[in-house]
Amino acid sequence: NAAFIIGRRDVSRALDLEGRVFLNSYDWRCDPKGRLLENILAGPLVVGQWINMEHYFSAVDNQHFGSGSKVYHNVAGRFGVMTGNLSDLRTGLPSQTVLKDGRPYHQPMRLQTLIEAPFEHARRAIDAVAHVRNLVRNGWVRLVIVDPETGLAHLYEEGGWQVFPLPKTVVSSEEVNP
Repeated sequence: NAAFIIGRRDVSRALDLEGRVFLNSYDWRCDPKGRLLENILAGPLVVGQWINMEHYFSAVDNQHFGSGSKVYHNVAGRFGVMTGNLSDLRTGLPSQTVLKDGRPYHQPMRLQTLIEAPFEHARRAIDAVAHVRNLVRNGWVRLVIVDPETGLAHLYEEGGWQVFPLPKTVVSSEEVNP
């Protein structure tokens, strides 16, 4: 997947996301302490990042991080596969899952995450979930907080928050990602 959106359904209703975005309904107005957001970050976001990274690494270097061709796989103890009968356990996805003619089905990318909530509300929730905080700070998840109160987008990049004004009206996904 390319992205993970945490926010009201209205955020993405008019967009054709081509089935490549995890959607998690969230309304910050119903979560004054940010506990629901913390749970979304600690659960669904982390799982989405795992899925994304498994596809990423299996596509980038399938022989080392994927499991190679499933034509040669033998199931080992119901918890892994081996190539033939003498290999180490193979991790990651088989090449047929992520590659076609040696090229990735989708562009390998780190998960882009958008949170619709006031900046401080979302920032506190991120800081409260150590694993997610580390994923963001170390660049494994790219994070944008869209603040509906100020109309500003806060992008975490290079160790700090960059602030950008939002467009007044978004009609299509091409306007968001030209």
